[in-house]
Amino acid sequence: MKTEEIYSAAQLTDYIHQVGFLPLLESGIYGYSAEAVVADDCKYVVFPDGGWDWPLWKWKGQIITDGGCVYGKFFAGKAGFISREWWADFCNYRRSRSVLPPEGSIEDTILFTLQEQGSMITRELRAACGFTGPKMRSRFDGFITRLQMDCRIVTEDFVYPTDKRGNEYGWGWSLLATPEQLYGSDACRCQCSPEESFARLSAHFRRILPQATDRQILRLIK
Repeated sequence: MKTEEIYSAAQLTDYIHQVGFLPLLESGIYGYSAEAVVADDCKYVVFPDGGWDWPLWKWKGQIITDGGCVYGKFFAGKAGFISREWWADFCNYRRSRSVLPPEGSIEDTILFTLQEQGSMITRELRAACGFTGPKMRSRFDGFITRLQMDCRIVTEDFVYPTDKRGNEYGWGWSLLATPEQLYGSDACRCQCSPEESFARLSAHFRRILPQATDRQILRLIK
């Protein structure tokens, strides 16, 4: 896991391809996150006037769209990157532990809406699925997180509002899609059995994270 400090999206993309899997923020394993490996200048900072800057946060979209990495809430409900090289095995194992949502369920409605409409930002998808009442946002986000954990939904990019001068601002909105829409069905298929994929994933995580316990590694895979 040793690496020189990272100062750009391109450098971080290369590192993700090197390790295969990388949580965005603190993972519970020392040094194992994008936040931990980027240079201090690229971390979150708040200015005296209340403004902020966070280069790492702004790199996410570029890494997804240009770097060939998959992004979503994959690691115990927390966001992170997966290289395309490892996506099929990860998807194969995760989907084996769940079933397709039953017809007419909320999860089924979400997937059907994305398949019919294409990629949508979260708030548009929420409205299209009828989650418009009070306190519906957190409930809907819970369904989205579960679908991402099951590798049924990924983040295609991030969309930012713009001010009158055309400058982007704010935290951005996730643009969601199914992995089949983005990468094709073949990218989500694996020649291995789920058990073989699990063994491959376990061996890889032990290789890149010798400091991690079995429990920590299992938490990343499951």
